[in-house]
Amino acid sequence: MFDRLIDKLVGIAPNLLFALIILVVGMLLSKIVLKIIGRVLKKASIDKTSTGFIKGLVRVGLYVMVYITALSAIGVPMTSIIAFIGACGLAIGLALQSSLANLAGGFILLFEKPFKAGDYIETDGCGGTVETIGILYTRILTPDNKKIYIPNGNVTNSSITNFSKQDKRRVDLEFSISYDDDYVLAQRVILELVKRTGHIFQEEDITIRVGRHDSSCRTIFVRVWAETSHYWDVYFDLQEGVIQVFEEANITMPFPQLECTVTPNRG
Repeated sequence: MFDRLIDKLVGIAPNLLFALIILVVGMLLSKIVLKIIGRVLKKASIDKTSTGFIKGLVRVGLYVMVYITALSAIGVPMTSIIAFIGACGLAIGLALQSSLANLAGGFILLFEKPFKAGDYIETDGCGGTVETIGILYTRILTPDNKKIYIPNGNVTNSSITNFSKQDKRRVDLEFSISYDDDYVLAQRVILELVKRTGHIFQEEDITIRVGRHDSSCRTIFVRVWAETSHYWDVYFDLQEGVIQVFEEANITMPFPQLECTVTPNRG
């Protein structure tokens, strides 16, 4: 039996060697093809989101072709390979239903394009800048430099808030003043501050109105439009600027106070 096994191995040794060569050469060629595809997609001005997904699909397809060719070189019948792949596909499909949902989610994100690489989004309870959409996962980078991998199926089944989609955003702020202060004066100094703050669209509607009467103060609502890329610059500039202009105009920014009355003990 041992001799027969040796004879059989010697007989198929050339085929095994040929299959190994096909495997090695095929992997090298696959990497070269992927690099070429990456360059072509880059020259075609396709965004990074689509590029990563397309390259992932092509990589899987090339590797499957290489393995099938190597098995054929050994002498495995093509019908057997196809039947085996079909059986494996059915088993894998049943075992990895969630992964298939993520794959389908990747296609949906690729063609619907609710966001692209570089956009800041919130979805599935996470927020960050999109780096890429993979075959199974969407990768985002949080402001504190953490990478989060969200399954594509979760993304497509959740609401998506894209903060970078539009060129401009409205900055909503609220400032409280005392009832003893002149609210018209407060509105005027805020308007002057808005006019000299950069990155605000002065031609858009600027709202500075008393929006609420609280128990210890009046609240002035401020609504201005700014460039999306400078949203936080405008937000912090106005927050800090209001402190200064209120101090110059002797306007008080009240804080909650609690008055307590002490009843003397007559015992």
